[in-house]
Amino acid sequence: MTTADLTGRTAIVTGGATLLGRGVVQVLAEHGASVVIADIDEENGRRVAQEMPSSPVTFRRVDVTDDAALTTLVADTVAEYGGLDIVVNLAAVYIDDGFATTRADWLTALNVNVVSMVALVQAAHPHLTASRHASVINFTSISSSVAQTGRWVYPAGKAAIAQLTRSMAMDLARDGIRVNSVSPGWTWSAIMDTLSGGDRDKTDRVAAPFHLTGRVGDPSEVGNVVAFLASDAASVVTGADWAADGGYSAMGPEQATPAIPLLAEQDPS
Repeated sequence: MTTADLTGRTAIVTGGATLLGRGVVQVLAEHGASVVIADIDEENGRRVAQEMPSSPVTFRRVDVTDDAALTTLVADTVAEYGGLDIVVNLAAVYIDDGFATTRADWLTALNVNVVSMVALVQAAHPHLTASRHASVINFTSISSSVAQTGRWVYPAGKAAIAQLTRSMAMDLARDGIRVNSVSPGWTWSAIMDTLSGGDRDKTDRVAAPFHLTGRVGDPSEVGNVVAFLASDAASVVTGADWAADGGYSAMGPEQATPAIPLLAEQDPS
């Protein structure tokens, strides 16, 4: 069986200082990749890099909306590790006030969440073309395909990323670059940790009705999907969106509860 062996490969992970990003970085490193974390959160980025027990993991403070910074990030990565094979576009902001969102906030969010993915791949393109194992993994979300009350900006951006992934895959195939996206469902993250007071069991109970697995996902579980897509085990996979969502996207509004039998129940009134 072919495994997700990433030995000798180099990856850039934007947003790698987040709780989800940490899970992705850890799995890539465990599979042998050298990983560069690119994030504006210097404190957590350096902590994640220092906590990794295997493979070289380094941190660089990078604003993904700064094209010059992205060019420098790629150049420094190639100079340090000798090449670049994997780009994981995970960085995102959650600016979203629904209908009331201002034009300025729309443009800020789309700049970070969508346009910066393109800018990094543009900077990385010559080096990815030179790699025999080039793979780009973009992070979209379950939010890309469902309506969520009070949220307009984030879902619109994630839907754009799903289409962007297909377009990238089409036009970069000639360069030997595979491009896929990952759509996580509810995943244990900083916001869930904060809101629940660190109560993972409570978070699982809240998430259970929306996920066939009956719980939130773990960052490392999403990381396993990323590692697979980055590896030769996924050599035939490109232009695809992979649901790492515990069955969220497979479940309709009836959820996992038998609804038709309710029609035969007596009306208590």
